[in-house]
Amino acid sequence: MTSKLKIIPLGGVGEIGKNMTLVEYGNDIIIIDCGLSFPDEEMLGIDLVIPDMTYLEKNSARIRGILITHGHEDHIGAVPYALKQFNVPVFGTKLSIGLIKHKLDEQKITDADLTCIQAGDKITLGCFEIEFIKISHSIAGAVALAIRTPLGTLIHTGDFKLDMTPLDGEPMDMRRLAWYGSDGVLALMSDSTNVERSGYTQSEKEIGKTFEHYFDLATGRVVVASFASNIYRIQQVADVAVMRDRVICFQGRSMVNIANMAMELGYLSIPKESVVDIEQLKNYPDNRICIITTGSQGEPMSGLFRMANASHKLNIGTGDTVIISASAIPGNEKGVAKVINQLFQRGAKVVYDSLADVHVSGHARQEELKLMIALTKPKFFIPVHGELRHLYQHSDLAVSMGVQPENTFIPEIGGIIEFTGESARIAGSVPCGSVLVDGLGIGDIGNAVLKDRRLLSLDGLFTVVIALDKETGELCAEPEIVSRGFVYVRSSEELLKQAKAVIREQALLFKGAHKSEWAQLKNQLKNAVKDDLYAKTKRTPMILPIIIEIDKNGGKKDE
Repeated sequence: MTSKLKIIPLGGVGEIGKNMTLVEYGNDIIIIDCGLSFPDEEMLGIDLVIPDMTYLEKNSARIRGILITHGHEDHIGAVPYALKQFNVPVFGTKLSIGLIKHKLDEQKITDADLTCIQAGDKITLGCFEIEFIKISHSIAGAVALAIRTPLGTLIHTGDFKLDMTPLDGEPMDMRRLAWYGSDGVLALMSDSTNVERSGYTQSEKEIGKTFEHYFDLATGRVVVASFASNIYRIQQVADVAVMRDRVICFQGRSMVNIANMAMELGYLSIPKESVVDIEQLKNYPDNRICIITTGSQGEPMSGLFRMANASHKLNIGTGDTVIISASAIPGNEKGVAKVINQLFQRGAKVVYDSLADVHVSGHARQEELKLMIALTKPKFFIPVHGELRHLYQHSDLAVSMGVQPENTFIPEIGGIIEFTGESARIAGSVPCGSVLVDGLGIGDIGNAVLKDRRLLSLDGLFTVVIALDKETGELCAEPEIVSRGFVYVRSSEELLKQAKAVIREQALLFKGAHKSEWAQLKNQLKNAVKDDLYAKTKRTPMILPIIIEIDKNGGKKDE
């Protein structure tokens, strides 16, 4: 039987982040990107979210390699976790590999097989031949993938936009995309993030004038907050600062690390004498200082956040100009607004995207998305990289460009899109979902633990401690109550007094009971105290009953 070609997204569809897509044919599997996402407000205490790789673990002998489109966290952040489970080669451009290597060093992974490629290079992995095609995005070294398979060519755009005047001087290789379009493209997987916006995305160069304007107005220090990986943005800020005789100080761990790496690799060009560390700033007047920092998303431990709340060596004050050169990622709006308010309160002049053009997206708008479809002329269309509304709208856009409605597929995480060359269908699913990373724990935090954390955060903890005689089950002492995050003990004496009466009443019911029945007593205590507290407060804390076993002949034992 002829093998089927399968496309299986493990992340990045129906959501923003943790992009990961498998292409499978016969005995060969290749992985496109391996990213993470950051936890939402319901995931209390969780550090990172990565794709469920169960299917890949079971088929690790068939994996031929991981192909990286660019170096953003949502495309490379899960690589260390993947390489801990299956050691396969990773291919990416110089900056992408540099960023991955830094992550692997942090995780103490030393035996990874990392290969640098350039746009225009071709490699063969199993039955697949892959060509890396230059595209434009908000990070250097971004590529699209043309994947030749036994059943036809797949194009995966990665994240892209049409920038005719990119800072690196190398526009998207439309000629090569058009060549594949004339040769025949079986399916196009295309970035959907900005499909709701009409027209074209601005060129990165266009915001350079905005930086010049605000640098010219500034009389004190200029602080610019941006994504650490946005090398093009950092270059523009640095160029303006150097032209105005300002020294540059990088702040925030990721900003310092990535800037140093980008300068070593040649992606950032800044005179060495213009870059100073924080201790050297005291040698320069404020009107000669430019600080480039993390914190554009209001992250609590970032450089800008700490400057705004006076917990940093470079605290913001009157006379400073702060430029937040990013738009808030959905879910981060409150954090960003809080930082902006704090900056105003400290006397700074704050410039952000609602006031001026200090940020441009790295994602294509409708006319650019149409151009990608027109260039590649795909038979089948699969929107990727976006929430469900983005995928549906992008699918409609493809139909308006001539793709047959029955040839468009809205992918789901874990869903298998199966091709025979002439036809395609949804053909079942593989194990999928999200794996939560909490500290050193990977996947050991599930819904039950998150439910407990949410309960603790909402209504607190109510601990009930009773001492029972080992032989008779008789209450040996007054019950003790410890309340955390539920009520303040000193101002709730009557409530606690009544709760103790309920506890004593339940304990008396088990007087003379065998120790084997104490588990039932715990449940009885929990339910009775829960009902009593809810009746009086309309709140339900987590109730934790603890029985201390008293042996009158030899001490006590916790149960």
